Amino acid sequence: MIRNILGSVVALAGAAAAVLSPFRDWYDGRPGHDYRVRDLFEGITATSSGVMVSLFLPLLVAAVLTVAGVALRSRLVVALAGVLTLGFTVLWMVRQGQAAGSLAVDPDGSGLQWGVALALGGGLLMLIGSLVMSGRRGRRRGPDRVGGTPDYDARTAPYPTSGYQHPDTWPPTQEPGPSVQTSPLPEPEPDPYTGPEDPRRHDGP
Repeated sequence: MIRNILGSVVALAGAAAAVLSPFRDWYDGRPGHDYRVRDLFEGITATSSGVMVSLFLPLLVAAVLTVAGVALRSRLVVALAGVLTLGFTVLWMVRQGQAAGSLAVDPDGSGLQWGVALALGGGLLMLIGSLVMSGRRGRRRGPDRVGGTPDYDARTAPYPTSGYQHPDTWPPTQEPGPSVQTSPLPEPEPDPYTGPEDPRRHDGP
C-alpha cells in the first residue's frame, strides 16, 4: 500500500513536469510547443506550430497514461508513459542536433534549456514511479466448495482418514473386517400357541 502511494506520487510529479515542459524554452529561446510533431520525423524547421500539434501532444498523452496507470495501479502503463516521454524527447534532441550541427548548453542561455531538462526528468520520474509501485496483487483463492468449506486434504488432517467416507457418497462402502453370512430368507417365527415344534413327534414310540 505504501509503495503504491509513493510510486504514484513520483509518477504524477513526472507527468506534471512533462506537461509543463513544452511551455518552457527548449533551444535558443524557442519553447517546446513551437516545434511540430511532424518535425520529429521530417526534420526541424523554423515553422511555428499550434499547441495541439506540437510536442505538447505526445507529452499530454504520456501524462494521461500516467494518471490511468496510477488509477489502475498498473506498473506497465506508467512505465509505458515514461518510455513515451523519453522517446519523444530524445528524438527531438537528435533532430535538433542534425539541424543545428551540434547540441550544447551555453552560459549565455542559448542551446539546450530548461524545457528539455523538465521533459527528461519527467520521463525518468515516471519510470522510477513504476518501479516503486507494487502494482495490483492477485486475488486470494477462496474456498472450493459452495458452502464455504475447503476441500479436505488428507496430508494436513490432524487425525487418520483411512475409514472416513463423506456422507454424500453413494453407494456406501463396507468397512474392512470379518463379514457375517446372513440367510437370504428370514427364519420362521415360532407359533405363540403351540410353541416350537417337537422333533420327537415324528419319531414314533
